[in-house]
Amino acid sequence: MKITINQQVFEVSERISLQSIISEKLGGNTKGKAIAVNDSVIAKEAHQSYLLQPNDSIIIIQATQGG
Repeated sequence: MKITINQQVFEVSERISLQSIISEKLGGNTKGKAIAVNDSVIAKEAHQSYLLQPNDSIIIIQATQGG
């Protein structure tokens, strides 16, 4: 199935969890990052149980310092 991560299209296996994608694409490092699927932020506690659907759009946002 196809999903989009930060505006790039990827082909992934069916019934893959959000945590699996995070592990694959980010090495599991979510410190300082917010993950949204279809414009809804997904709590870190739900990453393992959240199953992705075809054409889901994932946005990974990195927190930065500044003022």
